[in-house]
Amino acid sequence: MSITGFWNIYFGPEADPTFYQNLHVVTTFIWLGLLLTQLIYIESRRNSLHRRLGKSIFIVGPILIATLVLLSVHSASKSAARGEADMLVIQNMFPALEVAILILLGFLFRKNRMLHGHFLMSTSLLFFGIALFFTLISFIPGYKIEGPETFYRFETAGITATYISVAFGLLLFFAQIKSGWPWLLVCLLFFVNGYIGQLIEEADKMVSLTAFIGSINEYAAFLVTLLIVFAVLTLSFLKRKTTTI
Repeated sequence: MSITGFWNIYFGPEADPTFYQNLHVVTTFIWLGLLLTQLIYIESRRNSLHRRLGKSIFIVGPILIATLVLLSVHSASKSAARGEADMLVIQNMFPALEVAILILLGFLFRKNRMLHGHFLMSTSLLFFGIALFFTLISFIPGYKIEGPETFYRFETAGITATYISVAFGLLLFFAQIKSGWPWLLVCLLFFVNGYIGQLIEEADKMVSLTAFIGSINEYAAFLVTLLIVFAVLTLSFLKRKTTTI
């Protein structure tokens, strides 16, 4: 789904990938590749390799979140420069924060193998929902944007992507009800994001929110986010280690 979501950026009729898009592709696939590799290690019972590779979260996690924040600020700044609302400002900023929370929770619950796995794997559902949205508007008739008169399809595609993603999340939750509640949490986040976006639109504050986020310095946003996430992960690790000792 990520491949089809990114397809038009690289292979579409007007393909012209930017530095930001290249960075997003690289960090996204590194994260998904890390999850896949860890699953392979667990399946083959190579637990020592799994634990050693897991330490890469101190590097991959902060870079992933910082990149998502950078992309959110960059997207908002482009719309703000035109005096317009960024239609994806909520879908950009909130998932960045939510992925960070899920990674932190997965890290904190690393001693509980089932919860640890569910928290980290559930981050993929957020990426899936976004990738499905872009796949719908890029390839599926009835969702493709073909001019100003079809802009309403953005909302239709977003709703459809949300329901499909939630359906997958519920299936994974019911597969392991006792420990699979992180999937249920992510399902709830889809609706929370949609509700917050609706409230902001009803209050006619989307342009103001876009202008505020777009006014943030991109590189400062990246660096500060990188340092904060790294510091939080490090402090959580040290505190948990001290408590264990």
